[in-house]
Amino acid sequence: MTLTAAVDEAHADAVEVFSTWLADFAAAMESADVQGVTRLVTDDCWWRDLLALTWDLGTFRGPDEVAAMLTKHLQQAAVGAVSMVTEYAPSLQAPETGEPWVEGFFTFETALAVGRGVARLRSVDGEWRAWSVMTGMEDVKGHERALGARRPVGPRHLPGASTQENWADRRRQQAAFETSEPDVVVIGAGQGGLAVAANLGLMGVDTLIIEKSERVGDGWRKRYHSLVLHDPVWADHLPYLPFPQSWPIYSAKDKIADWFEFYAAAMELNVWTSTHLISSEYDETSGRWTLRVRTADGEREIRPKDVILSTGAAGEPNIPDFPGRDSFTGTVYHSSGHSSGSDWAGKKAVVVGACNSGHDIAQELYESGAAVTMVQRSSTYIMSQEHGIPTIFGALFHEEGPPTEYADLLSSAYPWPLVLDLAVEQTKAIAKMDADLLQALDAVGFQMNDGPGGTGLMGYALRNGGGYYIDVGASQLIADRKIALAQGSGVAEFTPTGVRLQDGTALDADVVVLATGYSNMRETARRLFGDAVADRCQPVLGVNPDGELGGLWRRTGQPGLWFMGGPLAWVRIYAKYLALQITADQAGVRGS
Repeated sequence: MTLTAAVDEAHADAVEVFSTWLADFAAAMESADVQGVTRLVTDDCWWRDLLALTWDLGTFRGPDEVAAMLTKHLQQAAVGAVSMVTEYAPSLQAPETGEPWVEGFFTFETALAVGRGVARLRSVDGEWRAWSVMTGMEDVKGHERALGARRPVGPRHLPGASTQENWADRRRQQAAFETSEPDVVVIGAGQGGLAVAANLGLMGVDTLIIEKSERVGDGWRKRYHSLVLHDPVWADHLPYLPFPQSWPIYSAKDKIADWFEFYAAAMELNVWTSTHLISSEYDETSGRWTLRVRTADGEREIRPKDVILSTGAAGEPNIPDFPGRDSFTGTVYHSSGHSSGSDWAGKKAVVVGACNSGHDIAQELYESGAAVTMVQRSSTYIMSQEHGIPTIFGALFHEEGPPTEYADLLSSAYPWPLVLDLAVEQTKAIAKMDADLLQALDAVGFQMNDGPGGTGLMGYALRNGGGYYIDVGASQLIADRKIALAQGSGVAEFTPTGVRLQDGTALDADVVVLATGYSNMRETARRLFGDAVADRCQPVLGVNPDGELGGLWRRTGQPGLWFMGGPLAWVRIYAKYLALQITADQAGVRGS
């Protein structure tokens, strides 16, 4: 059969193509026939397992790596009940360039869990074989999330329920932890902390979030005045509670902050605000932490089994120690401390740094009436929100896209190395659409790059969470010279009246904003838990040789310590997998 004929057949009945392949796949998986499974994948296949078989996040490339993984884990996993999902039926995907494929979903069970998977099939010599497979855990048996048919009945309807205690009374008691210890403490009530706590709560794991700010959402609420999310609404839902259909495509910081506060209440999350970690110690023998915290009501000692650090994957402000800073008579602060450009109307402002925060703050300062100079220390990847965001997110996260739960499965079925491979062509396509903007920036000497290895935004996002700017107006201000541009190899020193660059250029300033990025999350662990703990952990972010991101959502190297972070789309997907690992550990049912 020719490829054209095979594709025509798939158009006619993608369901039949997928169900035929899945029947063979199910038979081989259920009988632990490794050779039988590998005969059903292409020579250049990818297989991503998210806990279901390996109890880890793992990426495997090619039949040999897949066979090695299956040989180690398939028999013990005891896969069964493989079944095609018909709610969102298999379909043919026919891109403008490249080979078409048939895409479908399936469910399955293992000895300890239930799961869902994705397979993408291509025609090879007239035979449909999988070039991409994902097997992901959904629930640990016996500890299934309290959703749908497993939802609680309600406090007044429980046998023996007292009429003297209502729901609000019970919630206050649960959140106080006066007579019990939390199983898990999450540090940080941002999107990652909220998402993982919601999952753990639904799995029956008593979880406490501690947050240093006065309110849930302050991590967004207290940031600079003009901040708006760059990711679209369809990618930004928190788990189990999607935004209303009237929600704007791009969320303002205060709107998302208020939503976080609502989410914490609606999902019945236990949160202590205005709470600071004072000290910590991990006992290898008992497998518990001793955390000393300062709350609004005084100091408390809590002893959880697990601690999740959720203060941002790149959340430790990076503040260079420029010489002469103490001599500067103006104001200087890191971009994380910027509140409003209106404070500097009619003043001279220097912004050191040329990525997202630097551009956003420079634009806000200019629009507030300040005279702004941006100091660009190194080249920046630039793409417009207009063209870049739809290109990166549009295949899955858009108004007419698949339901979020299926979009998430499809997204997680792309291993990170494959994401980077695909990003090269995306970056080229975005650059063509942004050609006029990029040419205008080049004309004023703004230094640009196309990302690590040509991977654009995705390459930087996966490597260190920064290094790029999604243009929402500042680029045109720079191109029009309304925001002045200075380079000179960066700042050499502060002077009493401003800064001097490496090339000797002097810039006068009333305020200097250091948009100099953030250090690795492991350094936050070092500050909070000490060198011994941090040195056990690997750096956060960066695609490891095993194809997964460093440090995030899986074992860190320090027992009982986990890192949770990333943009909203990532935390919605991966909070579940982190919670599943902790739930299985604490229940003593984790496989190997």
